[in-house]
Amino acid sequence: MRQATLATSGFEIKRKATRKAEFLERMEKLVPWAEFCAVIEPYYPKAGNGRRPIGLERMLRMYFITNWFNLADEACEDALYDIPAFRDFCRIDLGREGVPDATSLLNFRHLLEEHELGAAMFSKVGELLLANGLKLSGGTIVDATIIAAPSSTKNKEKARDPEMHQTKKGNQWHFGMKVHIGVDSKSGLTHSASVTPANVHDSRELPNLLHGSETRLYGDSAYAGQKEALKEAAPNAKDFTNKRAYRNRPLTEQDKETNRRKSQVRARVEHPFRPLKSIFGFAKARYRGLMKNANRAFALLALINLDKWGLPLTG
Repeated sequence: MRQATLATSGFEIKRKATRKAEFLERMEKLVPWAEFCAVIEPYYPKAGNGRRPIGLERMLRMYFITNWFNLADEACEDALYDIPAFRDFCRIDLGREGVPDATSLLNFRHLLEEHELGAAMFSKVGELLLANGLKLSGGTIVDATIIAAPSSTKNKEKARDPEMHQTKKGNQWHFGMKVHIGVDSKSGLTHSASVTPANVHDSRELPNLLHGSETRLYGDSAYAGQKEALKEAAPNAKDFTNKRAYRNRPLTEQDKETNRRKSQVRARVEHPFRPLKSIFGFAKARYRGLMKNANRAFALLALINLDKWGLPLTG
């Protein structure tokens, strides 16, 4: 029989701050908990004759863990039992209480989706950033990325998600949705976003990605030729989108050099996409339907802005 030691009872001598723990400690300081809870509280269940609801902030912390570490509801419940750093972040003491179950987390996520509270948190972060010293520059960079959805029909409905659609990029077809963002060219923070099926052309969402006070618009060639839409949404903005080649009118060497200079600025729009897709795992749609996935996209973009800003926000 294996001999028990003090380490098995919580008295470890050798410990290391893991990357998970360091990340959660950083986000503990950066997330405006009180402001987020104030956004959700009007819709959250109140104590009454039934079972007392779990604390709102605790459920929000669990929800953020599912997004940061790309966990399903059941996997999040298991992880909270397994990983002390997760329990510390959610302020759960297993000596006194259990972990909220996966069904409670599912119901909380559905509450956020039903009332579009992911988008509300994204807007709240934008307000707090402006109140805490962010000054939007005159430049906005726009772009979109495809989030893949399952294309298989081997499911109960024998059909693909009707709210997702396919689009062709290069010589390859993709099925899913798009996340469109407008990024400040100086700070790299996302100030506007929208979610559509994948077959919606990038340029159609341009008016939804501008704050209206732009003096310059940067984007790839998909946004070229949108002078009327640009003039209506941001009257003072000049078009700095990349020039497009046509079948009988290829780009000149001067055009290519101009595009390269613009792309040095435009590259900053890719910075939010990397954590969204590569770090937090939102390269594939987790849920069925646009509304659920849009809620996750907005919540993640809000958290990405907080991480990039890097300073606590006060209301």
